[in-house]
Amino acid sequence: MEYDLLVKNGRVVDGSGMPSFHGDVGVKAGKIVERGKLSGNAKRVIDADGLVVAPGFVDNHCHYDAQVTWDSLCTFSCYHGATTVIIGNCSLSLAPVRPGSQNRLAEFLSYVEAIPMDVLRTVDFSWETVPQYMDSLESRLGVNVGTLVGHSAVRHYVMGDECQGRPATGDEIEAMQDIVREAINAGALGLSISKNMGHTDPQGVLVPAVHATEEEIFALGGVLRELGTGIIQGGGGRAAETKNRLMSRLSEATGRQVVYNNLGQTARNPNGWKELMAIIDETSQAGIRAYPLCSPLSNASRFTMRNCQLFRGIPSWFPILRSEDDEKLQAYRDPQVRQKLHAEAVDWSGDTPDTNLARNWYDYMWVDEPVLEKNQGFAGKTINELAQMQGKGIIDAFLDLVVEENLDTGFKHGNNNVDREAVAQILNYPNAIVGLSDGGAHVQFQGGYGYSTHLLGYWVREQQIMSLEQAVRRLTFESATTFGIYDRGLLHPGMAADITIFDPDTVSPTNEEVVHDFPKGAWRIRTLAEGIKCTIVNGEVLIEDGEHTGALPGKVMRNALYHANQG
Repeated sequence: MEYDLLVKNGRVVDGSGMPSFHGDVGVKAGKIVERGKLSGNAKRVIDADGLVVAPGFVDNHCHYDAQVTWDSLCTFSCYHGATTVIIGNCSLSLAPVRPGSQNRLAEFLSYVEAIPMDVLRTVDFSWETVPQYMDSLESRLGVNVGTLVGHSAVRHYVMGDECQGRPATGDEIEAMQDIVREAINAGALGLSISKNMGHTDPQGVLVPAVHATEEEIFALGGVLRELGTGIIQGGGGRAAETKNRLMSRLSEATGRQVVYNNLGQTARNPNGWKELMAIIDETSQAGIRAYPLCSPLSNASRFTMRNCQLFRGIPSWFPILRSEDDEKLQAYRDPQVRQKLHAEAVDWSGDTPDTNLARNWYDYMWVDEPVLEKNQGFAGKTINELAQMQGKGIIDAFLDLVVEENLDTGFKHGNNNVDREAVAQILNYPNAIVGLSDGGAHVQFQGGYGYSTHLLGYWVREQQIMSLEQAVRRLTFESATTFGIYDRGLLHPGMAADITIFDPDTVSPTNEEVVHDFPKGAWRIRTLAEGIKCTIVNGEVLIEDGEHTGALPGKVMRNALYHANQG
């Protein structure tokens, strides 16, 4: 046989979880046609001796909805071996959108996912409906892109500005159902909702989806039951599931698989993952398909007090974070303001209002990059250690440094997945889906793109918590099938030729760095990868040795119903 591409002499880890084998993979017309010991001519031969040949990774939780319109590669996921990304998560999508309301959808995405608004204003909204948005992406993609229908966008389209103030009427719910139905028929992979009480707009008002009644949510999910396809993704679903089993009840009522954020270990609730896992065990035994996403990363978010989000759940801190820099400095100097912040953020009463902030946050936040020479000795010190060194209170020590360095001190905060033994158990938990990179979001705070290379490098090679075959299956087949992408995730004949070739001895994410490559020269954090030889999409090499080849072979991923209707 003559091949378009022949990958030879590699360790083939096919995504099934079965033992790997040493052999070749032949590709023709964008499909895998043979594997084993192959001979024949090929337009391109890649020698994979000493390397792993695996299905392309599926980055299952991303927010590239805007970025994909100017960045066809969806950087930086593809540099970590991802060949498919899923966007439209957490109820936030850029379609449907009425003319004149584009800025409002951009505001939701900007504030929740920490993407600079000035950057989002550059998006050329050439669509109104979800099908039009999907069509606009065709023929100019580097990676494959699947999209979910964002409930917040749908609600805003139907209800306008009242979408954040009242329940929907019966007629409005029917109108929303029509939009979801149209989108699913056009190939959207599912629906995303949100019950995350930390997801607000810049004014501090919860995003539209959070205002929806259960009646509304179940009605929209019912469209997927009617059509027999699609997944439901739930932002903030962990809290809803532990409170009243919302995610499980939604899956049971609709007959559709539900995935939600997230199963992880946190300093705020160190043993909460065990509680959630017990619920999942109970519901899965009943045949209910409601599963959490989990991440191999314990990302530390970098920030300055110019762009900090961490404290916005604290009442007295929220308006300060939204103010101009000179107003921030004035507030941080004010002893009365400091007293209020200390009362609300250190001397807690009741539950902490912020979903991501532990009571002892000052033990998980540290000085990363002091500005002044005389303060370099503070680098690596937690805020608590800084306070003890100086004999000051937590807030005084923290804000004295912030004011002295004119808001430019670099800090890091990381209180998620701090217990490695707990994370190892979570990653091996069969009812969790590995992923949750948040690619395209929080671009000035952290780079979660490297979840796949971190899993393969740290957790598999160094910690040996699972086999390489198991890890590849978790990154490929499990996510592909979960999201209804049935022609990817396996290196089997007839499957699409999405392939990642990597060195198992060196694969890992690189250190974070700042680059100014966003529209209008805006900066973001870049995390690239070591050990990824090739990222191949639909049979064409997209990334080779860390460089884009210039190819744009990506496609819009559409559901099985769409393909069935196309004949």
